[in-house]
Amino acid sequence: MAFGTELILSELLTNAIRYGIQPIRVRLLYDQGLTCEVADGSSTSPHLRYAATTDEGGRGLFLVAQLSERWGTRYTSEGKIIWAEQPLPGGTPDREADEEALLRVFDTELL
Repeated sequence: MAFGTELILSELLTNAIRYGIQPIRVRLLYDQGLTCEVADGSSTSPHLRYAATTDEGGRGLFLVAQLSERWGTRYTSEGKIIWAEQPLPGGTPDREADEEALLRVFDTELL
């Protein structure tokens, strides 16, 4: 799950940095599943593309869609939030152990 989450956040953050405007914020919601949210100040909607084999880019949201159970866009008065929801492996495992593992991954990668 950590690899998929890292890839989802990487793609969403890259899009926010490349196409959005500041402020850019990241939020992880851990409940029945893990929801990754990336917010930016732009109201421009992202588009899922199907890149050709020769295309340099255009695969980011396709990867997010493949790695997540659901994803979407929510608009706010400050811009938009792109979110992707992943199911927890094995249902509802040991919440404390999962939180510690996620914190270890994201403390080193995002902070």
